[in-house]
Amino acid sequence: MMARSGLQRRVLIVVQNLPVPFDRRVWLEATSLTKAGYGVSVICPKAKGFNRSFEQLEGVDIHRYGLPIDAKGAFGFVAEFLWCFVRTWMKSLRVAFRGRGFDVIHACNPPETYWALAWFWRPFGKRFLFDHHDLSPEMYAAKFDRSDGAMYRGLLFLERMTFRTADQVITTNESHKRIAVERGGMRPDQVHIVRSGPDLARFKRYPADPSWRNGRRHLAVYLGEICKQDGVDYMLRALKDLRGRGRDDIQAVFVGGGPHQPEIKAYAQTLGLGDMTTFTGRVSDEDLCRILSSADIGIDPDPKNDWSDKSTMNKIMEYMYFGLPIVAFDLRETRFSAQEAALYAPANAETAMASLIAQLLDDEPRRKLMADFGQRRLRESLAWEHSVPVLLGAYDALFAPAGSTQAAAAARLDQRSSERS
Repeated sequence: MMARSGLQRRVLIVVQNLPVPFDRRVWLEATSLTKAGYGVSVICPKAKGFNRSFEQLEGVDIHRYGLPIDAKGAFGFVAEFLWCFVRTWMKSLRVAFRGRGFDVIHACNPPETYWALAWFWRPFGKRFLFDHHDLSPEMYAAKFDRSDGAMYRGLLFLERMTFRTADQVITTNESHKRIAVERGGMRPDQVHIVRSGPDLARFKRYPADPSWRNGRRHLAVYLGEICKQDGVDYMLRALKDLRGRGRDDIQAVFVGGGPHQPEIKAYAQTLGLGDMTTFTGRVSDEDLCRILSSADIGIDPDPKNDWSDKSTMNKIMEYMYFGLPIVAFDLRETRFSAQEAALYAPANAETAMASLIAQLLDDEPRRKLMADFGQRRLRESLAWEHSVPVLLGAYDALFAPAGSTQAAAAARLDQRSSERS
C-alpha cells in the first residue's frame, strides 16, 4: 500500500476520553496503522500512570496534555471540552510543524467537538476520519434521565456537524452505522464497521489464584470503568438478592475505576456486601489477566436503554477470551457479540439476573459449553485481527479519489465484514 503511493501516509489520532495506550481500541488502531506503514501520532490527555508529555511506544508518537479540570455537571463538562479542544489544537500545531506531520485527523468521540479542528486544517489539505465510539446523545439521556433540553440538543448538533464534516467514518457495530446513515446523513459506503475486539496476542491466561475468592467457592467479576450509566448498582442488588437466598459462597471482584466507583463501593457497604465484594480500581494488564483467569463467570449489568442497547461492550469480548460464561441483560448488541456464551435476563430485572447467576454457578458442564463457544466465536469472528482489514480499507477509501475502484472495494470489504456472524 505504501509502496504504491511512494509516500508514507501520516495520521493524527485525537482522543479525549482516555489516555493512550490505556484506551485499548485507540491503541490497537494506532499500532495496526503503524504496522501497515503509516506514520502515527496521537494527542490525548494525561492521567495517573500516563504522565509524560511526549513518548514513543511501538513506533507511535504520543503527545499528552494536562487536564486540570475535574468535570462535574453540565458547566464542568463544557469547560473540560473547551480546555481539551484548545490544548489539542496547540498540540496539532506542534505535530504539524515540529513532529512527523499528518495528512489525516482521526478523531474519536466522545466528545464530538473535533470537527472544528478538521475545519481549521482542511484548507491545508487534511482529511477527516470520524471514529464513532459512542452515542453521546443517548449516553447523556442514560446518565441524566432526560432526552430534551439545551444540552441534549447541543449534543445532537455536535454529532450532526461531525458527520457532516467527516470524509469517512469507522464505527463499532450495525446499530451505530444505522445512526450514522439515518441521523448523520452519511452514505452507507462511507461508514465502515471496525469492531472493538481484543488483540489475542496482548492477553495471557494464568493459573487461577484462589486468593481472589476470599475463601468462597465461586468468583464473579465485573470489568470496566464504573460510571452512573454502567448499571453496577444492578449487579450489587442481584448479589444482595443472592445473599438473601442464603448464597454466601460468591465473591465478586469489580475491576476498574471511574467517577462513580467510590459511590458504588459505599453502596456495597450499605447493602451489607462489604465482605462479598472487592474493588480493585484500575489495574495493570497482568493483574487484569490474573483476575479474569481466576473467575468463574463474568457479569455485564448494563441496564437496557437507547444507549446500551445500541452499544458494543468491550468487556463481553474480554470475558469470552478468558472462557468466562456471561450473565447480562438482554441487549441487542450484547446478544450479537456473545450469542450462546451468555445467559440473558429480562431488561433491568435484577432478581432474574440473580437467578441466572445462581443457575450458572451451579451448572459446571453448562459453563464449560458456554466458555468453549465464546472462545471459538471470539477467535473466528470477533478478535481484532478480523477488524484490521476493514480499518485499512476505510483508510484506502479515505485516500482514494472519489468514485475509484479502490473506494468501491473498501465498501465491499466493509459490507462483508458487517454481514459476518
